[in-house]
Amino acid sequence: MNDDVDIVPILAWLKERQKSYPVTVTEVGVNEAKGWHTDPATGNITHESGKFFSIIGVKVTGAADREIPSWDQPMLKQEEIGISGVLMQKKNGATRYLFYAKFEPGNVDTVQISPALQASEGNLSLAHKGKRPRLAEYFDGTKGTLVASVLGVEDGGRFYHKLNRSMLVEIPESEEVPVTEDYIWLTLPEIKKLLRVDKVVNSLARNVCALL
Repeated sequence: MNDDVDIVPILAWLKERQKSYPVTVTEVGVNEAKGWHTDPATGNITHESGKFFSIIGVKVTGAADREIPSWDQPMLKQEEIGISGVLMQKKNGATRYLFYAKFEPGNVDTVQISPALQASEGNLSLAHKGKRPRLAEYFDGTKGTLVASVLGVEDGGRFYHKLNRSMLVEIPESEEVPVTEDYIWLTLPEIKKLLRVDKVVNSLARNVCALL
């Protein structure tokens, strides 16, 4: 790690993004979650659109090398493959990578440094009836040059057969990417140093960083 790399301005940028994000997250009962339903027969929890994820139960037997060989537990099931994508661009002789200060309702500090695109197929197909994620065109083959695309397995202790695709796409030096102040270009030395700071880089961004 290069100790001469100064990430203080980056951390200040992230802190400002966290402070300025206008959101409130309140823990409620599942019965109060609009659009989500519990099946009275199975107890499974699903979204009315049939998209996103569901909560199911699994029964485990024969796990001889675990703490106990058999148990039951709830798990998150999402058949859609998630996409975690980062853009790379050479600028003035240096390679830089585009990341995003993304909000997720379970984050400890509101937003974390995340992939430039972090979305499920449901998000991309507008199952939530909202807007298409920014920069999606760089990861659907419309723009840029694909450098790497790797399918990985999400945490198997909480997710059932959940897959995420980590993608790295290169764009020409002359291209201007339509980003807001919530995006940031980082060099590899900066990224390596940020990865060693608590609660700064989210888990999906860490997965993509393995491709750099």
